[in-house]
Amino acid sequence: MTALIWSIAAYLLGSISFAIVLSKLFGMDDPRSYGSNNPGATNMLRSGRKTVALLTLLGDAAKGLLPVVLARQMTDLPFALSMIACAAFLGHLYPIFFKFQGGKGVATFLGAMLGLIPAVGGLTLVVWLIVAVTTRYSSLSSLISSVFAFGLLVLYWGKGAWILWVALMVALLFWRHRSNIAKLLNGTESQLFAKKGI
Repeated sequence: MTALIWSIAAYLLGSISFAIVLSKLFGMDDPRSYGSNNPGATNMLRSGRKTVALLTLLGDAAKGLLPVVLARQMTDLPFALSMIACAAFLGHLYPIFFKFQGGKGVATFLGAMLGLIPAVGGLTLVVWLIVAVTTRYSSLSSLISSVFAFGLLVLYWGKGAWILWVALMVALLFWRHRSNIAKLLNGTESQLFAKKGI
């Protein structure tokens, strides 16, 4: 019951779209109206407001991190913690406050990994950066690092029912990137910091 309550709270926190909220606060266009139409940090970069994009990134990551860190004071069971992490992730993807139209969940996923096992989150970030620097594809970095994180968690925790929650997050992350995957395959995916867009 405690894990369920924490999960509901995590979902509600995850439902706060920092991209949309910050855009309104700074008098910017709705991020769902330009670029990839995704309310996330990468699309916020397309506005040219790097500071706001950074704030969006930190806010979205915090949504995945804080519920897990706080819940850890009550339980250290992998199943409960991963369920809470997944709830925050689902909140970002399908926010109740924004007609269930959210982002792709990369920053929130990373924050959740940092909360579950800091070492896993840190290494996942390193992998994301390495792939991003070498390929300049944010989407490819996200996909590869999410699978890497899942593998590391298995090494740390071993097999268990918790796998269902993390596997769901990875699967949904791939699903939300399905258009990016198609563009990667046909060579039309936008690169980070490219001259004609981000």
